[in-house]
Amino acid sequence: MGMRPLGIDGAWVFEPEVFADERGSFHEWFHGGAFGGATGQGLALAQANLSVSRRGTVRGVHFADVPPGQAKYVKCVRGSVFDVVVDLRVGSPTFGRWESVVLDDVGHRSVYVSEGLGHGFMALSDEATVVYLCSEGYAPGREHGVDPFDGELGIGWPGGATPLLSAKDAAAPSLAEAGRRGLLPVYEECRRFYAGLRA
Repeated sequence: MGMRPLGIDGAWVFEPEVFADERGSFHEWFHGGAFGGATGQGLALAQANLSVSRRGTVRGVHFADVPPGQAKYVKCVRGSVFDVVVDLRVGSPTFGRWESVVLDDVGHRSVYVSEGLGHGFMALSDEATVVYLCSEGYAPGREHGVDPFDGELGIGWPGGATPLLSAKDAAAPSLAEAGRRGLLPVYEECRRFYAGLRA
């Protein structure tokens, strides 16, 4: 059991130990000690969300203005999703890079996405139920998205299903356009914000 950093600063995957027997299974899907040891902070909880998605549904890539941003701790409790973290922070050494983790009801991994990073997923199973613990509540004026199929990002979404997007996500700007509009977080501002959380 533990938090493993991904290759993008501010993103981790939690890999629990799953105890299974003839009754079913049990696991801890969040552990404050492991979380704090990895991130150097606690997890502020302001909102908990649950989404149910049909196969092929793409949600994201979403992010929020920093400060205060919106960190997310994400788990798939039924089915499976291709979960993606994207570095949208201007000036970051990994700006524009993405990483993926399959979240499902077998391995029971969770992903933590720090403020300023983009997040999205595609449902791989006929139906996928995802829960999110969020550090801030939903605030429409601070919420943004980038086109999940932007060629500059080049996210390797799985094939095999027709992508289903909300009208808002389908109309999201490219990474370059979001940058021109001044929507993207700034890496150094995010780092200062993280330091304040760890103080």
